[in-house]
Amino acid sequence: MPAATGSPALSAYDAVIVGGGHNGLVAAAYLAGAGKRTLVLERLGRTGGAAVSEEPFPGVAARLSRYSYLVSLLPQRIVRDLGLRITLRKRGIASYTPAVRGGMPTGLLVGGGEARTRESFARLTGSDREYEAWLRFYAMTARVAERVFPTLTEPLPTREELRARVGDGEAWEALFERPLGEAVEAAFADDLVRGVVFTDALIGTFTHAHDPTLLQNRCFLYHVIGQGTGDWDVPVGGMGAVTGALAAAARAAGAEIVTGHEVTAVAADGAAAEVTFHDGLCEGRVGAAKVLVNASPRELAALLGRPAPPVAEGAQFKVNMLLERLPALRDPRTDPREAFAGTFHIAEGYRQLEDAYREAAGGTLPRVPPGEVYCHSLSDPTILSPALAARGRQTLTLFGLHTPARLFAGDGAAVRDRLLADTLAALDAHLAEPIAGCLARDADGRPCVEARTPLDLERELRLPGGHIFHGDLAFPWRDQAGAAEDGAAEDAAARWGVSGGYANVLLCGAGAVRGGGVSGIGGHNAAMAALGR
Repeated sequence: MPAATGSPALSAYDAVIVGGGHNGLVAAAYLAGAGKRTLVLERLGRTGGAAVSEEPFPGVAARLSRYSYLVSLLPQRIVRDLGLRITLRKRGIASYTPAVRGGMPTGLLVGGGEARTRESFARLTGSDREYEAWLRFYAMTARVAERVFPTLTEPLPTREELRARVGDGEAWEALFERPLGEAVEAAFADDLVRGVVFTDALIGTFTHAHDPTLLQNRCFLYHVIGQGTGDWDVPVGGMGAVTGALAAAARAAGAEIVTGHEVTAVAADGAAAEVTFHDGLCEGRVGAAKVLVNASPRELAALLGRPAPPVAEGAQFKVNMLLERLPALRDPRTDPREAFAGTFHIAEGYRQLEDAYREAAGGTLPRVPPGEVYCHSLSDPTILSPALAARGRQTLTLFGLHTPARLFAGDGAAVRDRLLADTLAALDAHLAEPIAGCLARDADGRPCVEARTPLDLERELRLPGGHIFHGDLAFPWRDQAGAAEDGAAEDAAARWGVSGGYANVLLCGAGAVRGGGVSGIGGHNAAMAALGR
């Protein structure tokens, strides 16, 4: 248990928030700003949850966004309401996907202007067909994003209300009714282009193109609707700058934030609640009119002493690196500073993704692990000390797909090391020099590279099964929201998708309906429910 910071000042509060991740901080800022006596109890010695900046390499002044790393779903409404002082920087390049065609290294560059993108598509595929299909497909997702994103900070619509709001039968069928693979295959002919499109359906989600549950569609939806554009932006100063601003906003509004205090139980009856916590030395309790739980549904069940929901399973592999220099590419026409400024896709062709899924589902690591890399420091050098920046150091963040937690049972460290070697080899296949030769060294002379499996994330952050969304994402409509057990058929918690089992216990983390990603939406919606709006 980390050293505690103080102790709760009062014996009872209007609202006690369990967990000081970004959603908990958003909820705290809204509730305290509404005049509610608000307490945040955080288990760790710092706030921020998975949205933090840290220096993982000893003696190296590089503050990496160690876990979550890009921002798309944070609504400007929350930024304005809370007066957040944050900067989100656009990336000039959306993505680069290396390939080999006719025995020669090449690739697909998306970004740098319409003319360059069109030319890159034509060079890779031999015509303008795929680029024209790209424009049509993403015009469709943009129309959906423009209409769906604003609903995320409103009471949940019903399925039919959302369908009417989308107002596009073809788009609704493609994204909400039929497995996404059908739409991708109908729109695109090139395997690489199909893969680039489909990766947004797999981030943090273990599924495949024709999954009849539409899990892939749900994941894809949240990855293309952010800000009504689908852009994924770089937080200047790292992800910790975002949660630092949220903590400052919560404190400025009057919220009390106490770290090093682990909540161990919540007793509630729908009208009042008592929260039990431990500070590493002794146990304490505070009363609460309402409790907002910024933790997973499994953690909520444990706190209430209830049966746990089904086990979630994460499937991502996170690698952080610091480089002496960016590596050269096998394709000499592509500048590494452009290729790594956006999302650099590795082994993410459509068939490659399907092969990797089938291998992992069968119980083995993918032979060629798919993943994507980007360089934060190209867009935001402030995460490096002036000395490191002057020496040309760069960061790389890699997010690997199709590595479910089950594969790391037993000797997880050995499996992690093997997966890391295979993942870096998959990257090396497109480089003119091995990535290992570009790694910087820490103060002890060790390469600056760290890897995290789903089980590591479960241990470090209590993400259930290492699942970054706390469980499968849900479509953003009412009939999946549930209702409080105390019989309030139209209670505020159900209307906002934050039901916690009692009218005065609300789920405000990623496991809430519409709660995934670094968005603050779960915190906003739980606060609105708590305020009866």
